[in-house]
Amino acid sequence: MNKAFVKEGDGTLDEDEGDAPEEKRMPQGFVNYITPPGAARMRDELHKLLHVERPEVVRVVAWAASNGDRSENGDYIYGKRRLREIDRRIRFLSRRLESARIIDPATQSGTRVLFGATVKLAGEDGVKKIYKIVGVDEVDPARGHISWISPVAKALLNANEGDVVVAHTPKGEAEFEIIGVTYE
Repeated sequence: MNKAFVKEGDGTLDEDEGDAPEEKRMPQGFVNYITPPGAARMRDELHKLLHVERPEVVRVVAWAASNGDRSENGDYIYGKRRLREIDRRIRFLSRRLESARIIDPATQSGTRVLFGATVKLAGEDGVKKIYKIVGVDEVDPARGHISWISPVAKALLNANEGDVVVAHTPKGEAEFEIIGVTYE
């Protein structure tokens, strides 16, 4: 059989959550909460994929296909692979946006930790940390953005300023005092 007709597996699943990296998969039965800026970034990425990247790759693949023998045509082979990647990401983003429940932190207030809160903590060692509780698609540890389903966020949710919480992390238990809660 000609290699051109053999589908090469890339090791990823082609199902709803199989398209997501392990750390971004939604647990069964959880709501897909997201902040407005996170939803906007996802919409922008989807728009760019649909209206910029995909049409350009389709153009390259069409040109490469017109050159004849596709079995050894790198532009064609890699273009088709890139199209599959783009289509997989488009499906993922579309599903996530359809299921998203957008929560605007600016509409919340008080000293109770809810989704979208920016929480200032003091650890057992006295080190102060600031975390913003965001959706699974918005996680950015470098900026202190943690998923609302992470162990630290689960410990913080529904606690109040001044409370001491214990988070069960992969490194063990960690104790934090909530010294500030804001909504931006």
